[in-house]
Amino acid sequence: MTRPRAWAALERQIGQSNGVAGRYLLSFASMLPIISVSNLSKTYASGFQALKRIDLSIRQGEIFALLGPNGAGKTTLISIICGIVNATEGTVTVDGRDIRNDYRAARSLIGLVPQELTTDAFETVWATVSFSRGLFGKPKNPAHIEQVLRDLSLWEKRNSRIIQLSGGMKRRVLIAKALSHEPRILFLDEPTAGVDVELRRDMWKLVRSLSANGVTIILTTHYIEEAEEMADRIGVINGGQIMLVEDKVELMRKLGKKQLTLQLETPLASIPASLADYGLELANDNGELIYTYDAEREKSSSIVALLNDLSEAGIRFKDLHTTQSSLEDIFVSLVHKQQQEESVR
Repeated sequence: MTRPRAWAALERQIGQSNGVAGRYLLSFASMLPIISVSNLSKTYASGFQALKRIDLSIRQGEIFALLGPNGAGKTTLISIICGIVNATEGTVTVDGRDIRNDYRAARSLIGLVPQELTTDAFETVWATVSFSRGLFGKPKNPAHIEQVLRDLSLWEKRNSRIIQLSGGMKRRVLIAKALSHEPRILFLDEPTAGVDVELRRDMWKLVRSLSANGVTIILTTHYIEEAEEMADRIGVINGGQIMLVEDKVELMRKLGKKQLTLQLETPLASIPASLADYGLELANDNGELIYTYDAEREKSSSIVALLNDLSEAGIRFKDLHTTQSSLEDIFVSLVHKQQQEESVR
């Protein structure tokens, strides 16, 4: 049985089920990959290898954040999945359809918001969004176009020419074009780069709404706090290779660090040699002592030992608090570690 037919059969079962069985089938459906990338590589004519044997599965209905430094391969990977660039090696399937051999069917499932502001300068907002829908063979649906424009606060600009719009409004038009044909998958390549706070807020409100209705969202962003807030799973790419793919909560639990910050009664000139094994740092004009530890592996007894050793060293503190690593902290640490490993090879 082919993947699309299997999917349709499963959807019928979900529709006919209720209670525990229905919830189980719905949960199972969300675990199935809607995008499968296998052994994917891309080498350009110059000899530069942008992607190196990438394997990746994107689940139906999830919000997946792909993070990586500039030049890591994010845009190349998205371009290949969307059929814009051909891979040198490997395969990509979208809901069971090969992106090269069954391009039109696969591409019709995808909406893409590119990083660059590429629009039809002399067309009206309404015309360019409607035309995008027609490119995918969809029948006219003015009600859908109106709803998309209203959701993106573009309705009042529907008769304006693109050239008359601000950069933020042009970004909204790109999003509207990507949603014009009602895709099941939406790629957002740096969607909030260089836009105002209002658009960022509207953008993420729309993403949550689409996700709640079963649309799969894949986003890249330099605003890592957005990925931390929005994503279900995180992928990190660097040097054309996938470093990890992990559930966000699990990633934060496994790789996150905690910091215990002690506000000292008296600033220290230096950290006593007897405390060297703890890897302590002084901060805030030497008035704070910071202990960084692995919350997953560290036992509470080690913190008790630290506090006892501080007392024996005559170091007193007036307050303390703990903080958890952010996703940005984890991302920077992962990339830095890989760069260090590559530099010693």
